[in-house]
Amino acid sequence: MPIPTPELGLVISYAYVWSHEAEAGQQEGSKDRPCVIIAAVEQKSDGTMIVTVLPVTHRPPHDAAAALEIPQGVKKHLPLDFERSWIVVSEANKFVWPGFDLRKVPGRDRFEYGFLPPRLFESVLSAGRAWAERGRSKITPR
Repeated sequence: MPIPTPELGLVISYAYVWSHEAEAGQQEGSKDRPCVIIAAVEQKSDGTMIVTVLPVTHRPPHDAAAALEIPQGVKKHLPLDFERSWIVVSEANKFVWPGFDLRKVPGRDRFEYGFLPPRLFESVLSAGRAWAERGRSKITPR
């Protein structure tokens, strides 16, 4: 099973560490979850790839601007479960690709679910930029 190339909009399985967990000293994700790649930058000094991901959660956001709900049609396409889910834009993890926390998708012999549709991905980026402009984004380096 090959490790995928980190591409924008790709949804991967990843052991995400929430910002409050990192602030408490936790270094390992407590749960593998779908995450959306929003940035992949190659470092010129050594050729490593630095990837930034946003988490997907079943928990509704406290602030509607902090997350975007994933439409059921997209969840079916990827495929994800049928519970309501949100892409959180208020925080992210940044790590060297592929890293130790890339995981296999449950029940599949691969690391990725698939790509978000371009329109949804653009909405995610736009919501993330708006959140960042308020100075409220949290990025956890891993």
